Amino acid sequence: MKKFVSELRGKTVMTNDGQILGMIENFVTDTVTGELQHVLIIPAEEIEVRLFRTDAQGRIILPFSEMRAVRDVVVMDVA
Repeated sequence: MKKFVSELRGKTVMTNDGQILGMIENFVTDTVTGELQHVLIIPAEEIEVRLFRTDAQGRIILPFSEMRAVRDVVVMDVA
């Protein structure tokens, strides 16, 4: 299934075990290959962000390759 990046912004992100991580804000792309590398997530209030890699703005950084499903929510494998 193909989606535009703009369709994914603002979607809720959850783990494969059902924990809400937050909302997709943006993506990091390799400017040479055009490959999507990371998903930037605004963390939900109940998430312990120190358990995740974050950027200077406090967004959670997850590898794009860990995205498993896109429906009403985006499921990420964060094992």
